[in-house]
This record gives sequence, structure tokens and C-alpha cells, in this order.
Amino acid sequence: MTDQNHAPLAPARRAHVLASLSRDGVVRVSQLIDDLGVTPVTVRRDLQQLEEEGLLVRVHGGAVAPNGQAHPVVEGHAEGERPAVTEASDALAVLVPSLNYYWPSVVRGMEREARRRGYRLLLRGASYELQDERPVLERLVHTEGVKGLIVAPNTDTPHAQDVIQWLAESGIPSVLTERDASVLPHRTPVESVTSDHALGAVLAARHLADLGHQKVGLVLSRDSPTSRKIAAGWEAVCAELGLTPTQHFEHLLPDRSSPDFSDAVNASLDRAMHSGTTALLVHPDAEAMAFVDLALARGISVPADLSVIAYDDEVAELFTPALTAVSPPRMDVGAAAVDLLIRRIQDPDRPVHRVTLNPTLHVRASTAAPRAH
Repeated sequence: MTDQNHAPLAPARRAHVLASLSRDGVVRVSQLIDDLGVTPVTVRRDLQQLEEEGLLVRVHGGAVAPNGQAHPVVEGHAEGERPAVTEASDALAVLVPSLNYYWPSVVRGMEREARRRGYRLLLRGASYELQDERPVLERLVHTEGVKGLIVAPNTDTPHAQDVIQWLAESGIPSVLTERDASVLPHRTPVESVTSDHALGAVLAARHLADLGHQKVGLVLSRDSPTSRKIAAGWEAVCAELGLTPTQHFEHLLPDRSSPDFSDAVNASLDRAMHSGTTALLVHPDAEAMAFVDLALARGISVPADLSVIAYDDEVAELFTPALTAVSPPRMDVGAAAVDLLIRRIQDPDRPVHRVTLNPTLHVRASTAAPRAH
């Protein structure tokens, strides 16, 4: 693999490494190569630099935190907290589409709450490419001690409704996390815990309006359940703020691994500059960093010429400049999903609950009032 034009610059790469290390306690060279789209030499050079700064310790195949403690997300527990579960404890099975970005924080919240309540987690990571999760779920259900399921199914496949129907008919309590769905034939909503991503877009747009921005843009990395909610909130708040179609635009980027990614980012920047747009909301963090990297390389000042808000806040704070970001309550989503599932297990006849948690906006150095003309 060779470095692509769209590969993140050194500050963004190292911010990603430190965020992954803080989250998981260990980083692997192979995973960083895939995440960042750079060569092994580049990754090893970054790890060497961070080790020289005392921020990590290199080991074979990757690096660990300076104290040398590498711990998978679902195996650790909070400092000073005694594990409350054993192998014989009842289990809550969890299936999420990724164990890399976004979901580890959600799982950590699940693990903390499950341990506090005397349950153990049985975690499986699927893939956004997996078309039908039912075989994985069937294996989990037949695992001894599993009392309930927490699932984030892929809602954009031909089998999506089949999976939801299977969950409803399986006879085992289940909760969806960061997903909304309903059961046919009456489209009855199912139990779920979600972040209000539409509100996240509203918070970002209102912040930009308060700063005086009158022309803004929304850039999304992919068509996903989250991006669609962000887009819906964005459309609503643009109408609320009285922005005309010429005062806001929306752009969908190709996948970051695509050879067209860098050209698409540059095209979006061209559109922003030519239209007089002075601020962008970009989902997720890595794409926001790419926008800032390319903007600075083109002599566009951030935030003087262009304010940028990232959506997800996984690594936004570690970037330079620190990115203003919308932060979904990932750990709280995980904890709430466990709580909801345990309550369902204890009282199967309770009404269906759909819990929505608000994100927060963290204002940092990447947003400011537009430059006076």
C-alpha cells in the first residue's frame, strides 16, 4: 500500500493513534494501516515519534500505553472497581457492526453497566458488509447463559427487515442500539436506545448562526442511518433559520479509501469557496480532518476563512487546530441499552421503551465568526 493524496497529515494520524490508544489500551500497526490508508513505514515512524515523546511504548506489531497495560475494550473495568461477574454469570450478547470506530466507546458503556448489574457481556463484531446477521444471532442465542440481545443491525440490506422480524419472534429479549426499526405488519416500533443525531446537526447549525455565518454546508461521508438523521436535522434547522437554497448546500463524499476521495474533498472546498460558504459541518471526524488538512494546504485559513465542525468527536479534540465537534453520548447509549435490556428481562410485560439521548456540542478552535468583508 502507498500513501494516497487523501491520507491524513501527521497531526491527524497521531491524533488518531492516541485516541485509539486511550480507548483500547493498545494499537496495532496492521489496523492503523487500514484506518489511515498509509504505508507501514509511515505508521512505524509515527509510533517512534510518539514513543520519543513518552506517549506510548512500542511492542511487536504495535504499541501500548506507557504503563504497558494493553486491554481489550470488553475485558477491563474502571479503576478501583471489582469485577462483579464470573463465567457462570448470566450473559448479555452484543452484536455491533464494528469494533474500531465509534462502537468501542458504546461497548465500554455496556460493559461498565453490565458488570455493575452482575451480568457479563458476550461481544461479537459483525461488518457493515454483512448482509444477514441472523446466523450470528442464532449462534449467540444458543450460547449457554445468554438472557438477552443488544444489536445494531445493518438496516441497509435486503435482509434488514428479516433480521428485525427474527428478533421479535425469537422469544429472547432484545434492544436495538443506535438503530430505529419496526415490526410488521403493523410497523410496531421495537425497543431501542439511540442518540438524537438530528439534534446534533441542529446544535451545530445554531452555533454557526450565532457566530454570524449565513452560508453553510453539510458534508457526509456515506449514506448511513446516522448520516440520514444528521441530514434530516440539518434540513429542518436550515428552514428554521430561514436559509434559502443558495445559503446552504449538502455533499455526500465517497468512501475515504476511494481514489476519488481527495478530489471529492477538493471539489467540495471549491464549491464552498465559490459560493461564499464560510462554515461546514462534516461527518465523521476523519473526514473533517481531511477537509482541514486540504484547506490549509490550499492556503484557506481555519477558522478565519472557513469554520469546520466535526461530527462524532472521537479524535476531534486531538487535532490541530482542535475541532469544534458534536459528541454523541456513546458510553451513555451503551449503558442505557444494558439497563433497558435488563429491565425487559426482569419484567417481560412492561411497555416498549424507546430511549433517545441528546448529543452535546464542544466548541473548540476550528469555529469563529466569519471574516468581515
